[in-house]
Amino acid sequence: MTAGRILVINPNSNETVTAGLDEALKPLRIAGGPAIACMTLTEGPYGIESQRDVESVTLPLARLVEAHTDTDAFVIACYSDPGLHVCREATAKPVFGIQESGVVTALSRGDRFGVVAVAGRSIPRHLRYLRQMGLEARLANERPLDMTVAETASGADTFDRLVAVGGALVEEDGADVVILGCAGMARHRAGLEAALGVPVIDPTQAAVAMAVGAVALARANALAGTPAAP
Repeated sequence: MTAGRILVINPNSNETVTAGLDEALKPLRIAGGPAIACMTLTEGPYGIESQRDVESVTLPLARLVEAHTDTDAFVIACYSDPGLHVCREATAKPVFGIQESGVVTALSRGDRFGVVAVAGRSIPRHLRYLRQMGLEARLANERPLDMTVAETASGADTFDRLVAVGGALVEEDGADVVILGCAGMARHRAGLEAALGVPVIDPTQAAVAMAVGAVALARANALAGTPAAP
């Protein structure tokens, strides 16, 4: 029996973002663990920055999940969790959204979390999701970088902006853990954590860590002859 396969899908068409995800997930590629593959939804917008962008990738994501029958778990690597529920309907395998996973992970590391958003217009969308999760009261604040997704992935000033915005979340808003609110910020997680002195959660790493656990447990159950959880 193989160790399994996890597919991490970047719903935007920016290959630089996908490359950053692939690099950030290297620590989770462990000996004997599931393979972790990253792919780009080529028909997606260059950056998912509006509700229209979110809705535009929902059905393409579901079709992609349906087509990958050889995959043991999926991760939707966009902080708006586009298509999460329709993808869960499209497969019996686990599907993880990075906002949901990032928030759950943050709650295990601190009392109140702050979120660094790409742009201000993303924040109402994120807050709606938190209300649906029933966790808005645990949010210290969400502040924007006021950059594009492409700029967060490759901009020269991204890290300085992250330090400034993350510092305000910690020092002014009382956050004791910070979530990076875009998959394109993944490569800055470790440096930002060192600069801020609090845990910084890359939500894609958080989601993939959950996927690794789910796949490993399913494999162990199969080897033991125990039915996997539905």
